[in-house]
Amino acid sequence: MERCLVKEIKNNEEKEVNLKGWVHRIRKLGKIAFILLRDRTGVIQCVINTKETDIKELKLESVIEVNGIVKKNNDNFEIQVKELKIISLVKEELPIEINKENIEANIDTILNHRVLSMRNEKVNAIFKIEAEIAHGFSEYLQSQDFTEIFTPKITAEGAEGGTELFEVKYFDRKAYLAQSPQFYKQMMVAAGYERVFEIGHVYRAESHDTKRHLNEYVSMDLEMGFINDEMDLIKLEVELLKYIFKHLIGKCQKEIELLKVEIPEIQDELPIMTLQEAIKVLREKFNKTELKADIDHEGEEIIGSFVKEKYNSDFVFLTHYSKEKRPMYTMPCGEKLTHSFDLIFRGMEITTGGQRIHNYEMLKNSMLEKGLNPEAFKNYLDTFKFGMPPHGGLAIGLERITMKLLGLENIRETTAFVRDKTRILP
Repeated sequence: MERCLVKEIKNNEEKEVNLKGWVHRIRKLGKIAFILLRDRTGVIQCVINTKETDIKELKLESVIEVNGIVKKNNDNFEIQVKELKIISLVKEELPIEINKENIEANIDTILNHRVLSMRNEKVNAIFKIEAEIAHGFSEYLQSQDFTEIFTPKITAEGAEGGTELFEVKYFDRKAYLAQSPQFYKQMMVAAGYERVFEIGHVYRAESHDTKRHLNEYVSMDLEMGFINDEMDLIKLEVELLKYIFKHLIGKCQKEIELLKVEIPEIQDELPIMTLQEAIKVLREKFNKTELKADIDHEGEEIIGSFVKEKYNSDFVFLTHYSKEKRPMYTMPCGEKLTHSFDLIFRGMEITTGGQRIHNYEMLKNSMLEKGLNPEAFKNYLDTFKFGMPPHGGLAIGLERITMKLLGLENIRETTAFVRDKTRILP
């Protein structure tokens, strides 16, 4: 008999079915026991005659197989079990309780038992939504003639000027884990693809220990050629976000309801402020007089609340960051600023983007101004000798957008297997 999934039960009333899954809950009432069986599609009650089937050793989360008849019980269905087989017997007490609505344990305990914790319905829903955010990102860009690319994660130099890099031994020389696919995105634009994207892991050797930082995370990157300036990228991201949220509503209604997710409504345009305008607001209205060339995390939260109250928007683009705060490949705007932006979503930066320098000499001089040796970036820099169109791109942190969308407090809740300052297991 072929396996039947829980979601298929309603199509098999009065038929015998074969189910396989985990023991979600056990309730014994004399000679009758009720076992809730859980598979990837849901949970169903299985009714067992304990005189005929011994379940004394059966513990929660054991893996079982049952054969039985599908019966309708009021508006629900249940299984009258004819045969139960134990596939994998749990013999120890569970280190965390996962069949409650919320796991009652601290974040470290949850992460120490990550595989077990993801069996919880709410935790499981987080990662289904996260996966569909990535799918929506990919689907929209493919519809706009972007080509997916796959770039190296072992590099000779860093894309941000060689700082905050994880060094690795690469045979007889030094190499580094990629902190961004930036150089390769630009090189693929130059290769004639014009529009490219990648979803992949990136690595930052930053000694952070906060609720918003990871040392390994998933970056959703895109790069596009023949742009006028950063406004073309901002317009693209607005449409991209619209598509992602519409995609989630179509694919994840069950998870959205379970987690009580508030999907943002995005108008045709989102609020845009220059960074200096945002700093002026923070200094004059919120007494953050210490801010000068950039804003801190608290400033992002305040600006997020300010924009929500004034424009009823969960998003705000901040533009024209200073040259000193942006990488050497960023297109200058005048003497001190750049054609760059961040996107703040509910008080947290989730996107960094901007126009790139496409002129060889300008890029080389920018490297020198940053104190970098152009020879160290020769393979990348030489690309710009042979015809590079005006271009730009952006990167969205997958864990961050998921965190803010779901209203979670810690980015580790949106990370299956966390890599941070203290954690390299499991």
